[in-house]
Amino acid sequence: MPTMPAGLAKEAEITSAVAEVEKLLAPDVVRIRYEMDTDWSGDWAIYFRVVLSDTASKNRLRKVATNVVWRLAERLDFPAFGLFPYHNFRSKSEQAELREEAWA
Repeated sequence: MPTMPAGLAKEAEITSAVAEVEKLLAPDVVRIRYEMDTDWSGDWAIYFRVVLSDTASKNRLRKVATNVVWRLAERLDFPAFGLFPYHNFRSKSEQAELREEAWA
């Protein structure tokens, strides 16, 4: 297993940046959750789970998703943290149907 990334020690900074992006992009972004773990190659990664409003998902998905990715990267230095970012998106109604706790 690779050495622990600096990002694990910076969790408070990551949480703060995520909250800023949530607030900045509301109401299109309902919430952002994340976790740090190794990816398929064994390298450390940060997995973002982004719940979007139904309107944003249906009418502006590409624009909103791009903005989320850009705003997170603007606030978080992923290479310095030793993390590769992965972003997953779902609509509010999709989450209501699936009810996955990790996305809540």
